[in-house]
Amino acid sequence: MRLTLATSPSTPGGENEDFAAAAPDAAVLLDGAGVEGAKTGCVHGVAWFSGTLGALLLRTLVARPVWSLAECLADSIRITRSLHEDVCDLEYRASPTSTVVAVRACGGELEHLVLGDSSLLLAQRDGSSSVITDRRLDEVGAPFRGPVDELPTGSPEHAAALAEYRDALASLRNRPGGFWIAGPDPLAAEHALTGTAPLDSLASVTLLSDGATRLVDRFRLASWGEVSALIDSTGPDELIRRTREAEDSDLNGRRWPRGKAHDDATALHLTLS
Repeated sequence: MRLTLATSPSTPGGENEDFAAAAPDAAVLLDGAGVEGAKTGCVHGVAWFSGTLGALLLRTLVARPVWSLAECLADSIRITRSLHEDVCDLEYRASPTSTVVAVRACGGELEHLVLGDSSLLLAQRDGSSSVITDRRLDEVGAPFRGPVDELPTGSPEHAAALAEYRDALASLRNRPGGFWIAGPDPLAAEHALTGTAPLDSLASVTLLSDGATRLVDRFRLASWGEVSALIDSTGPDELIRRTREAEDSDLNGRRWPRGKAHDDATALHLTLS
């Protein structure tokens, strides 16, 4: 197995709230979620949360091979909570959360888990590709997005609409009929998308934060197959470079409405032998 990784913060030199890491036969990618400049109730911050949870999850995936990926995630959430519940307000509406993508090779199969709007791209040996993405956030958030998409990205009016949108989503987070994401409650792990694929059918596996999937799902400038071929041939750095190029061409979001002109972008690519 050969690994290549590329990551870029939304602002050059700024804090990157994505986290990605790999060990033999396992890999994780998390995209920390928070509101820039807003109180979170956590003295550590979003990057600390996604990095701590991600490191614990990777360790558990390796140390507990008989546990399911959901059990590994639930245990990692539980431990992360124990590390800061005495000093942080984890009941606060905007407490840090994170998407999770995890894979583990075991017994001739690739196990996978996806929670939140990050993605897992599977490239098959026959040249086809498929993607696994948790779209529940997009589905429940759609009725509230109107003002966000209508206003120029980065304007004061857009910032106010974005704050209202995120506040509406907070009431739907980790609730039946809403969407699920890793936060202080281990129960969220039970709602992750999980499955397996035969290892010998796969050519490569790519874990992507939503900042690295914009060429496909936001800008419609490439297909998943084209992204898979691009990463295979030139590496994940080129995917992020092209994403930044597209973002820079539409900073006010008139062509491609979005919450942020730029987003943290991470791609972890595993080529299977």
